[in-house]
Amino acid sequence: MAERYNPQEIEKKWQARWEADKLYNAEMDPSRPKHYALTMYPYPSGDLHIGHWYAMAPSDARARYMRMRGYNVMFPMGFDAFGLPAENAAIKRKIHPYSWTMANIERMRGQLRSMGAMFDWDREVVTCDPRYYKWNQWLFLRLYEAGLAYKTFAPVDWCPNCNTSLAREQVIGEDRRCERCGTLVIKKDLDQWLFRITNYADELLDFSGLDWPERVKVMQTNWIGRSEGAEVRFTTEAGYPIVVFTTRPDTLWGATFMVLAPEHPLVEKVTTPPQQAQVAAYQEQARRMSEIERQAKDKEKTGVFTGGFAINPVNGARIPIWIADYVLMSYGTGAIMAVPAHDQRDFEFARKYGLKIQVVIQGENTPANGEEMELAFDAEGVMINSGPFNGTPSAEGIRKVTAWLEEQGIGKFAVNYRLRDWLISRQRYWGTPIPMIYCPTCGALPVPDQDLPVVLPQDAEFLPTGESPLKYHLGFRYTTCPQCGGPAERDTDTMDTFVDSSWYQYAYITPYDPERLFEPAAGDYWLPVDQYTGGVEHATMHLLYTRFFTKAMRDLGLVKYDEPMLKLFNQGIILGEDNEKMSKSRGNVVDPDDLVSRYGADVVRMFLMFLSSWNQGGPWNSRGIEGITRFLGRVWELVLEPANPTAPAGYHSDQAVRDLRRVTHQTIQRVTRDLEDFGFNTTIAALMEFSNMLGRARSTPVVETPAWQEAIESLLLLLAPLAPHLSEELWHQTGRPYSVHQQPWPQVDNAAAVEDEITLVVQINGKVRDRIQVPAGIAEQEAKERALEAPGAHKMLDGKTPRQVIYVPGKLVNIVL
Repeated sequence: MAERYNPQEIEKKWQARWEADKLYNAEMDPSRPKHYALTMYPYPSGDLHIGHWYAMAPSDARARYMRMRGYNVMFPMGFDAFGLPAENAAIKRKIHPYSWTMANIERMRGQLRSMGAMFDWDREVVTCDPRYYKWNQWLFLRLYEAGLAYKTFAPVDWCPNCNTSLAREQVIGEDRRCERCGTLVIKKDLDQWLFRITNYADELLDFSGLDWPERVKVMQTNWIGRSEGAEVRFTTEAGYPIVVFTTRPDTLWGATFMVLAPEHPLVEKVTTPPQQAQVAAYQEQARRMSEIERQAKDKEKTGVFTGGFAINPVNGARIPIWIADYVLMSYGTGAIMAVPAHDQRDFEFARKYGLKIQVVIQGENTPANGEEMELAFDAEGVMINSGPFNGTPSAEGIRKVTAWLEEQGIGKFAVNYRLRDWLISRQRYWGTPIPMIYCPTCGALPVPDQDLPVVLPQDAEFLPTGESPLKYHLGFRYTTCPQCGGPAERDTDTMDTFVDSSWYQYAYITPYDPERLFEPAAGDYWLPVDQYTGGVEHATMHLLYTRFFTKAMRDLGLVKYDEPMLKLFNQGIILGEDNEKMSKSRGNVVDPDDLVSRYGADVVRMFLMFLSSWNQGGPWNSRGIEGITRFLGRVWELVLEPANPTAPAGYHSDQAVRDLRRVTHQTIQRVTRDLEDFGFNTTIAALMEFSNMLGRARSTPVVETPAWQEAIESLLLLLAPLAPHLSEELWHQTGRPYSVHQQPWPQVDNAAAVEDEITLVVQINGKVRDRIQVPAGIAEQEAKERALEAPGAHKMLDGKTPRQVIYVPGKLVNIVL
C-alpha cells in the first residue's frame, strides 16, 4: 500500500529544493531558443487574492510547458509598489508608505512561493526601490531632452478644502465630493508634466507583427480615435477666429449655431454683459464634472447662450454661440459647428432650446423641412441647400467641399485624434520624484544624471488633508541650481505609477543595474517579451503606454525593435459564487491561503485552470474543487499502488499494447495542441480521460509491458506544468532522475496515434440513421458498401435504389434517395 497523498508535505519539500537548486534561474544560453514569458506584476495590497492566482498559475503552467519544449525560459516577478493606497495607509495608520509596502511585499512573496510557480526570484524588481526609480527619472530626462516631456497647464480634480488634487477614486458620489472631507470637488488648472504620446498616434495604430487579441487592438484604435475631415475657420462678429474640426464638411451649410467648451478662452470675449452671470454659473458647474460624466450618452444636454454670434464662412449666415459641457477642450479645438439636422446630439440640443434646424443632406424619406424631422438624418444622401454643391452625393461632397474650402482660404484637410498627451504629474508623495529643478535665474533645469536618483525623504510628515508632504519638506524642496549654484527648488510632483510599468519588462533583464538601464548583451538575447499575459482592462492605459515607451526608446537608440511584447493573452475575471465581482463588502471573497492549506497548491492551480476557458473567466464553484482533489488522488494511486493484473476473457496482448499506445499519443497530441492555445480546461479534461483509461488498463497484463511505463511517464510529463509538485514527487518515487521539470516534452508517435477503427456516420438524405465501425484506412467503395448494409440504412432503403452515395473520408456516408 502506497503512502497517502499529502500535498502540504510534498509541496513545501519541493519548493525548498527548487529554490536551493535555483532550478528556475534563467541564464543566457545561445544554443537554445529563448522565451521571455511575463505576467503582469501585482500591486502589494497585502494579500494575494484568488484573482492573482487565476492570472498567474495558468501563466506559470504555460511557461513551464515552453521550458519542457526546449526553450530557455525567463519568467520573472516583481511588485508595482507605488500608489495611492500606501499613502492613504500612511495617513490613517501613522505608518510610512515604504514600511507598509515592504511588509505587504514580504507577505505576498511567501504567498507567491506557495503557488509553486517557476518565478526567477533573483530578477525581482520593486518599483519603490530607489535603485529602480532612478531609471524612471533617467528615462524622463531622455524624453525631456528629445522634446517628448513638456510642462503645461492641465486640469485636475481639486478639493478646495484639503487644498490638494485628487485621484479618480478619491472623488465619490454623483455630486462629486472629496472622500476625505466631503467638499464639492472642482476642476483646477495646474502646471504639470506630460509625455507626447500623440507624436506616435499613427504608429500606435499599426499592429503589424503583433499577435494580440483583436479586442485590445479595437480598444486601442478607438481610444486613439483617428478621424479625417476638415478644419474650418469661423469668425465672431468681433473678428475673433473660431477653428472647428469636422468629419462632415458636406454639412457646413446646415451649421445653425456654434458650441464652445465652457473652458474655451473665447468664452469671456464673446459673452455679452446680460449673459455673464448665467455663463459664469454654468462654467462653475462644468468645472466640477469629469469628462466621462460630461460626455455620457444618457446625460441630458444642457447649455447657455453667450449672447455672441459667429459668421458661417460658407454662406455668411449669422449664427448664435453657445457653451455646453458636452464639448471638451481636450478634444479637437474645443469648439464645434452644430448641424442639428444631421447630428442627433445637436438635434436634441436644438429642439430643447428652439434653435434652427436646416436640412442640407436629403435622404430618400427625409423631410426637406427641419421642423418636420423627428430624428437627425446622419446617413449618406444628396446635398441640398448647399449653394454650388446642390445635387452632389454627400460621400463625394466631403472631398469636394474640403478642396473648395482650401481654395477659398477658409479651411483645409485635417486629421484629428481622440488621444491626448499623457499627463504624468501627480501631487502626491508615494511615487517617483520628477527630476527637475527650478532656478529663479536659470529657469527649469534637469537634475544631472550623476545626481540620480532624487530620493523620496524618509522623514516626510503626512497631513490629514492628503496634501503632498514634499511641498513642506524643506530638505527635499530646497536645493541648489546645478548650473549657477544659486538657491533653487525641486519639482514636488511625482510621476504617474503607469510610468513604472511602461518599461518594467526591461528592468528584469539586469535588475537594479547601477550603470545602465539594462546590460546590452542580455537585452539583445532576451528582448522583446515573447508572451505577455494579463487583464484586458489595461488595454488603453498600461498596454498603450508600454508600446509608446518602447517606440520612444527605439528612437532614443535604447532598443532595436518597435513593440514591447510580441504576443498577448488576456485572461478573464474570476467571480464570486454569486456571479458578482469579488469584494469584501459582498462577502464573496475566496481566500487562496485557506484553500492551499486544505487542498494543496496543485489542486488550487488545476481547479482554477479547469473552471472555464481562461480567456472568459467565470464564477467560483466551491464544490468543483473536490473533483480535482479526487483526480490527483487517483493519479497518485495509479502510479504508486501495486498492480495485480489478470487477463480478462478475450484479452489480446498485442491489441492491448496498441490500444494503450494509441491513447497515450493521442493524449500527447491533444495536450500539446491545447497548451499552445492556452486551453487549460480542455488539457485537464484530456488528462482525466487518459487517467481513467489507465485505471481500467491497470488491472490487465498490459501493466507489465514497456507501453505501460511509456504511458505513466507521459502522464507525469504532461501533468508537470499544471501540478508541478505532485509530478515531481511521483517522478522521484518511481526512480526517475531529478527533475521532471528538466525533462523534454513527450514526442508524439504519429503512427501509434492513428486509430485502428473509426466511426462512420450513415445518413439518408442528410439525416443520421446509423453509425458503423470500420477500419481507419477503409477505401471509398468499401465504405459505401458497408453503409448500404448498415441496419439503419437497410431498413430505410427497403429495396429502393439510391440516386447517389456520397462519402466524406473518415466522417460519414450520405445516401441520397
